Amino acid sequence: MRPFTRTIAVTMAAATIAAVAACSPPEKESESTGSGAASATSAADLGGLDKLVEAAKAEGQLNVIALPPNWANYGEIIKAFGDKYGIKVNSAQPDGSSQDEINAANQLKGQAGAPDVFDLGASVATANVAMFAPYKTEKFAEVPENLKDANGAWVNDYGGYMSVGYDSAKVPAPATLADLLKPEYKGKVALNGDPTQAGSAFGGVQMASLANGGTVEDITKGVEFFGQLKKAGNLLPVDPSDTTIQSGQTPVVFDWDYLNAAQVAKVKTWKTFVPNGAVLGSYYVQAISKDAPHPAAARLWQEFLYSDEGQNLWLKGGARPVRAEAMQKAGTIDKTAFDALPKIEGTPVIPTEAQNVKAKEILAANWAKAIG
Repeated sequence: MRPFTRTIAVTMAAATIAAVAACSPPEKESESTGSGAASATSAADLGGLDKLVEAAKAEGQLNVIALPPNWANYGEIIKAFGDKYGIKVNSAQPDGSSQDEINAANQLKGQAGAPDVFDLGASVATANVAMFAPYKTEKFAEVPENLKDANGAWVNDYGGYMSVGYDSAKVPAPATLADLLKPEYKGKVALNGDPTQAGSAFGGVQMASLANGGTVEDITKGVEFFGQLKKAGNLLPVDPSDTTIQSGQTPVVFDWDYLNAAQVAKVKTWKTFVPNGAVLGSYYVQAISKDAPHPAAARLWQEFLYSDEGQNLWLKGGARPVRAEAMQKAGTIDKTAFDALPKIEGTPVIPTEAQNVKAKEILAANWAKAIG
C-alpha cells in the first residue's frame, strides 16, 4: 500500500485473502455493535472514551491490513495499542497495497477476518469513500481542514516529503538534483519502482519536475530529467531495497524521507536530502470500514493513532504526524524525534488528486520512450 505504493502480486494477495476467508469463522454480533459502536460518529455517541474502551475490550480483536512493521514504525504502534488495551491485533498482508486492502474488504465482507480499518494512499481512498464509516476522534479539530473530510469519513494521518537518500561513504553529497547527472553518480542512482505503478517512484518524477521548473501536474520536465539520467548511464535498472542499500548496490535512492531516513539504522553513513524548491509532500489516509467486524476496536484504534502517543510513535518512525503543528504549540511533540527529521527549505507542495491524474497521463504517454 505504500505511497507511496507498497506493492504485492495480485495472485499472492488473492491467495492470502482466500486463505483468511477459509479460516475465518462466521462473525457473531459483537457487544459493541449492540451498543451502537457501528454507527458511532464519535466516542461521545457511546458515552465517552471510557465506554468506547470498554466496548472495544469486549470485542477483544482488531483487524488491520497492509501495515509493514518497519513502515512508519507500525510494528511498535501495533504492539503499543495491543498492550495498552489488551486487544489482539490481527495484521494481514503486511506487504499489501492500498488496493489490496479494498479488495480484502469486499471479498471478506460479513466475515470475522475482514479489515476493520484502512491506511490508504490518497488515490485509492478517494475512489472508495463509500466504504468508510464517518468518525471524529477527540483530536479531530486539531487536524488541518484541508487534510480531512469534514464529516470524518477519512483523515490524513502521517506523511513525508520525497527525498534523495545517499551513502555518503560512496558518493559525494548532492546539493541539487542536477548534481546526479554528474559522472560521479554513474550507475548509482535508483528510483524506487516503476513510476507508472509505484507511488514512491511517481513522486520522484514529480519532485524532479518541480526541481527543473515544471509542476506536479505537468511533469514533462521530470520525465525528461530521468531520461537524461538514463542517457548519462547514471540510472540503475534496480528496485532499491534494504538489501541493495546495505550491500552498496544502490548508493543513491529516490524515496520518501521517512523511508530514506530509516536506513541510517543499518547504514550509518546514509543521509537524506530534500532538494530546495522541490518539496513534494504526500499524506496517507486513515479510515474505518463501514463493515468493520469489530466497530468499537476500529474506533479506539483511530483514537489511539491521533492521540499524542500515537502521533509520536509515527514520528519516531520518521514520518510526519498530521497533528504536528498542534502538538508543537501544546508542547506534547517528541522534540528530539521532530528535530531529527530531514530539513526542508521552500514551500511544500501537496498534489491534488486531479493534478495526479493529469501527471499520470503524461507519464503513461512518455515514460517508456524517455528511458527506453
